[in-house]
Amino acid sequence: METNSICVKVIVFAEKQKTWDYYTHPDHIIKWNFADPSWHCPNASNELKVGGKYFARMEAKDGSFGFDFEAVYLKVKLEESFTYEFGGRTATVEFVENNGNTAVNVTFEPETENSIELQQAGWQAILNNFKVYVES
Repeated sequence: METNSICVKVIVFAEKQKTWDYYTHPDHIIKWNFADPSWHCPNASNELKVGGKYFARMEAKDGSFGFDFEAVYLKVKLEESFTYEFGGRTATVEFVENNGNTAVNVTFEPETENSIELQQAGWQAILNNFKVYVES
């Protein structure tokens, strides 16, 4: 990962197995994978293995805009971490258990179209949404 990578983090008040499952299973991904309540993730698929594909459709609920997020896994350590490539960039997601809680750390290479601050805020909002979903 490049030195200009962005990192977002949360501590989820749940054990690592549940946190991992909620982050990686499509039935759960569609319930948290959006940055703003005006958006949603109507469908997702996930083939969690090296060379496997991740897919999530993200779109505004009013239908005004949407996009497909697609990635290919480069590294997978089950229940610990994974790295995927998307659009020529990479991201790594790590799950670290501590006293029954789980830290989720996402480190990704930024794109050049939007500001670093906007990208960090967007990815953090999605991760915060994930935390709320797991804990509810």
